[in-house]
Amino acid sequence: MEDVTEAGIYARESPYLDRYVQLGAASGRILSVSFPEIPDDGAEDDHPVLDRIFEYLDGLEPVDFDDVQVAMTMPTDQRAVLERVREIPYGDQVTVETLARMTSGLDHEDDDDIILVRTALDENPAPLLVPDHRVRDGPSAAPPDVEQKLRSLEGL
Repeated sequence: MEDVTEAGIYARESPYLDRYVQLGAASGRILSVSFPEIPDDGAEDDHPVLDRIFEYLDGLEPVDFDDVQVAMTMPTDQRAVLERVREIPYGDQVTVETLARMTSGLDHEDDDDIILVRTALDENPAPLLVPDHRVRDGPSAAPPDVEQKLRSLEGL
């Protein structure tokens, strides 16, 4: 992965998503991914992770983001769920129950653990890089229209 140590807000308009893709970055990590209709003032458009996101959105070939460092500043149990989400391959999908089974220390039959999985998905700081759209029956931190377009792009 290229050096992404430059801190700041980066955004670029996506015709496919009909909105912007915006990144927050610092210390070589992506802090956030959002999909605003209008980017933050002063957002720049040149960032290597944005370049890769737009390759992904072109849909010509699968693109993964395994080597992109995402800052996971949330409770440990939620981080464990989101780390498993990052392992779901392009074009595959799982259920919330399967994701709970994939996550060490969680019981897929425990209501509290299922709530934990759903909460982690809903509070995902970097949808697309942490591809919560690949969890079929779970919430996504991306807006619903963006989630549907990402699912469509991957044939889900």
